[in-house]
Amino acid sequence: MMSNLIKVSAILLAAGLSCRMGEDKLLLNYHTISFLQQAVNLLSELPVYERFLVTTEARLEHMTLPPCISAYINANPENGQSGSIRIGIEAATGTHLLFLVADQPKLSLADVMPLITAAEEFPDKIIFPVIDSKPSSPTVFPAGFRQELLKLSGDEGGRIVRDAYPKKRYTIKPENPMNFIDIDTAEDFYYLNI
Repeated sequence: MMSNLIKVSAILLAAGLSCRMGEDKLLLNYHTISFLQQAVNLLSELPVYERFLVTTEARLEHMTLPPCISAYINANPENGQSGSIRIGIEAATGTHLLFLVADQPKLSLADVMPLITAAEEFPDKIIFPVIDSKPSSPTVFPAGFRQELLKLSGDEGGRIVRDAYPKKRYTIKPENPMNFIDIDTAEDFYYLNI
């Protein structure tokens, strides 16, 4: 269980247009459960201060939303991920912002907990996993970066802010790096299921 030293606002970004997949990837199934429902279930399990889902009206109809999660609609997903980030940040009141994405269907509570634990230990750091020398999601930002994240535009994600502060970064090497793979294309989905 989390200590009272920090209050993590977990924000699941699930309003993207799935352009590279050619269909709504978040409604694809992994082990008979949609990517979106898998991500929502994970969000509900996290021992955090508050939980937010940012998605589209259409996707909201394709999931069961636990009462511990507050849903917000991004009515203009075509404007890019920055819009969803802004919606989540404006709703959040915690000391830290944990951003998750919905296209990592293998991600589990055990995969995310080291990020939350690191945030407690290093509360002034931007924390994220690194796989094969490349940054991945999820990412934890101290709320002190709120204003900079709100300035993002278009499809810019938090990586812009993360990369601007190399001395503020703390990286995690996951025990199960394959669980962090994000599914963007039909080929990715094929390999996920073999």
